[in-house]
Amino acid sequence: MRLVQVLIPNGTRGAVLDVLDGEGIDYAVWEETGRGDFEALLSFPIPESGVEPILEELEVAGLNENAYTIVMATETVISQRASRLEKRYSGLRISREELVARAEDLAPAGSTYVAFLVLSTIIATAGLLLDSAATIIGAMVVAPLMGPAITASVGTVLGNERLASRGVTFQVAGLALAIAVGAVMGWLLKDTFLLPPELDIRDIPQVAERTSPTFLSLFLALGSGIAGAISVMRNAGSALVGVAIAVALIPPAATAGLGIAWGFDGVALAAGTLVLVNLLAINLSALVLFYLAGYRPVDDPSFDQRAIRRNVLRRLGGIVAGMLLLSVVLGAVTVGEFLTNDVELTLQSEAQAMLDEPEYEGLNYEGTTTEFDFVKYATDGSYEMEILVGVEEGATVPPDLAQRIDDRLTEAAGIDDLSVRVGFLDEQVSD
Repeated sequence: MRLVQVLIPNGTRGAVLDVLDGEGIDYAVWEETGRGDFEALLSFPIPESGVEPILEELEVAGLNENAYTIVMATETVISQRASRLEKRYSGLRISREELVARAEDLAPAGSTYVAFLVLSTIIATAGLLLDSAATIIGAMVVAPLMGPAITASVGTVLGNERLASRGVTFQVAGLALAIAVGAVMGWLLKDTFLLPPELDIRDIPQVAERTSPTFLSLFLALGSGIAGAISVMRNAGSALVGVAIAVALIPPAATAGLGIAWGFDGVALAAGTLVLVNLLAINLSALVLFYLAGYRPVDDPSFDQRAIRRNVLRRLGGIVAGMLLLSVVLGAVTVGEFLTNDVELTLQSEAQAMLDEPEYEGLNYEGTTTEFDFVKYATDGSYEMEILVGVEEGATVPPDLAQRIDDRLTEAAGIDDLSVRVGFLDEQVSD
């Protein structure tokens, strides 16, 4: 329920009260003793989904932007009479005015936004280098990215250009800043004692996860955008949803920065693509959900409803076009990983079959570890593979076993630059 308080302008009291009487809404009226521009203070309870239609009727009756309208959330309403209104206004959607207020509250001041974004990126970058998922998730709690995404979508749907441009600017500038912070941290740390010498960030699992984006990556972003819109419309779980939105954006942005710092163009390109795709997906899902929920600009002659609809469709078209363009990269990675899994299976099966041959009696296949990075493979064509071989007592190990395996697997899989490393598990038997 909501408690609405309105200052009634002079000369409109009768028309305003007629609206509430016609809707069967209970109200209380106090005489206004202020500056004289208003004749009374009106207060009435209404379910949250009824705020918007009632305010629209009151505007027709004489309320305007110069009047004061305050909408407050109520803890509890104890009255049998309230159930009748709750049945009539049974929806869960908040009013257009509340939506704008929440969107503005979610978009912090510029200095606050920058401070939290920089701190979040620093923590996330450290988490990536430490390969710590917990640290990365902790950084997402600080990230302030939910507000700009929701603000941009709300502004677009309601025809509020100031709100929409603020949201878009904060998102684009914020993610560019996150990439820059990740790059600066990488440059400062890569040659220090804090990191292992000759560290290859492509071998860090948390980094590799952001450099091999597939179509499955879209589900996180799309789901986050939908959850963000629902949480704002129903005032539930915004903090947790903000974490999900940040997870889709900050770690890939920090990864792109690390790729720049280490000079790995493939890492920067793949992670940057993931950032852009996720950004577009979040905005797309939130924008569509707000539009389908029925949010429109105020019914006023100064708003061209057709122009607003065209603007929404134009932005949707631009977002979809951008996603389709960037999805070429996602498609390539998805297909690449599918083909890679097939190659890995071929290599493992062929290695086991080779060591099962009589020529290698006493040598037992114990397992295969393949170190595959799609970006690394796509850029320089290298593929590394490690095989563990158990050696029974008395068995002879050919000195060129690694090369023999390399030749056989190269022929079987058709990989030109295959590097094979063989590790041996010697067997000893006590007396």
